[in-house]
Amino acid sequence: QVQLVESGGGLVQAGGSLRLSCAASGRTFSSYAMGWFRQTLGKEREFVAHINWSGGSTSYADAVKGRFTISRDNVKNTVNLQMNSLKPEDTAVYYCAAKVRSGSGSIYRSSTYDYWGQGTQVTVSS
Repeated sequence: QVQLVESGGGLVQAGGSLRLSCAASGRTFSSYAMGWFRQTLGKEREFVAHINWSGGSTSYADAVKGRFTISRDNVKNTVNLQMNSLKPEDTAVYYCAAKVRSGSGSIYRSSTYDYWGQGTQVTVSS
């Protein structure tokens, strides 16, 4: 079992920055990959970023590439999402997720991830 708790969401003006954090517990954090997804009302959960177990490999959705940075601290058991140059279209509930199962499964699909946090709201005003 893995428990995930996000924090750091809020209201920010367009062009501003926010840093989301996700604290993990329950299993050895450095043994699994992590991802961030986001969801708006009436839409499917959308991939944002992924980081492998060591932090040595990251992937981003095209919509956030160059603006968002995912990182992890395997001592503090946290994964972070630094979001810069925010746009109104970044407004969503952001979720962190843990990919515990090894093997195949696209990192871009929410079904690949095994555990989810409760989500944190990010609102970007124009």
